[in-house]
Amino acid sequence: MTTTLPTRNPLDNISYADLYRRWELGHWRATELDFTADRRQWENDFSEFERTAALWNYSLFFWGEDAVTDGLSPYVDAAPLEEQKYFLATQQVDEARHAVFFNRFMHEVVGLGDGTLAGGLNAIKPQLTWGFTRVFDRLVDMSDELRRDPSIPQLAAAITLYHVIIEAALAQPGQHFIARYLTERDTLPGFRAGMEKVAADEQRHIGFGVKLLSDLRQMDPEVPYAVADLLREVIPWTASVLVPPNWDMRYVECFGFTLDDIGEEGATSLDAKMRSAGMPIDELPGPPVFPVPGTPRERSQRGRRMVRAGYLGEKLGPPSTDPDDMHVFFEVVAAALQADRASEPGTIQWDFPDAEPWHVVVANGATRAERGTADAPRVRFKTTFEDFVDVIARREDPKRLVARGRLRPRGDLRWLWRSRGMFPA
Repeated sequence: MTTTLPTRNPLDNISYADLYRRWELGHWRATELDFTADRRQWENDFSEFERTAALWNYSLFFWGEDAVTDGLSPYVDAAPLEEQKYFLATQQVDEARHAVFFNRFMHEVVGLGDGTLAGGLNAIKPQLTWGFTRVFDRLVDMSDELRRDPSIPQLAAAITLYHVIIEAALAQPGQHFIARYLTERDTLPGFRAGMEKVAADEQRHIGFGVKLLSDLRQMDPEVPYAVADLLREVIPWTASVLVPPNWDMRYVECFGFTLDDIGEEGATSLDAKMRSAGMPIDELPGPPVFPVPGTPRERSQRGRRMVRAGYLGEKLGPPSTDPDDMHVFFEVVAAALQADRASEPGTIQWDFPDAEPWHVVVANGATRAERGTADAPRVRFKTTFEDFVDVIARREDPKRLVARGRLRPRGDLRWLWRSRGMFPA
């Protein structure tokens, strides 16, 4: 007879006390970094465009470090264990140190600001992207929500936003690519040394966040639902975080990497961290968290295409009606449906005055999007393609559009009502 031993979670080998000990061992001083060589190299070794591109990239890090410093206190209060509170207190110190480091570089090397943190932040604010602003505004709101509701599910959602999305999926990939090109070019030694310290701190923070998320999942069965809701809300914004000015890809490619490289690492990291926390993304409850099919790199490419086509992110004009763009869009629409919640199979038809018609065949296990008009759809929606895109991008409330007559369902409305659970909230 074969006995199956229980699988041991690798996170069990990491204790909160050990994470605190690592903080003490990794202590460093942002005020003692030497930027003498950096000032000379910034002016002499970087081209004018490279300085512009680096400033844009580094500004996102500076603003982010300040924002997470300000938003961490409610996390300390909500943590269930004293050991968790103590580590979060060290993390707040780390984030403040990172902000001091970036402010010093911006003032002493780049020549921005007046030396104060407020002055430095005001100087780099024009560099922030729409997606970056949305994610960090959500962090501000999350901190307020956590103050009002320090429950286990709310804390889990907050940890997912802070440690998994912001630190693991957004910041860490960028740190890796910056460190790589600075090392390959053997330039900016003071900044490079600081970035290496920042990356080591962030790795410790991410490890803590994944462990805490795993522990919270075991404490409350509602945690996966709260985490899934947060991911579905925020992930669409992340595709717009690294949108360079005027979509000029030289802002990243001049340093030897592409947006796809960063996006792939971010998506891979997100998958890995959620799996380590015991909540694989494709097993979370509710509609798919990633309605964009494919590998992490393919998801990155399609997400960026959705942003460029005007289907996600900041609204800058009418959405693209290019057939290939619309094909990607309706693939996502179909993938986002929770088809097993439909009362029975059926077809949804969209008729647009400003774009070609499309329909989605809803069949559990075989849901698909198809161009053109279906033979006998269960329901038809008459609306503009622009309004429908705004609903998917969460720029418009579909109920409000129905009330205004700008979104008109026709056909088997009873089926539509019975199947309402298949639509993402």
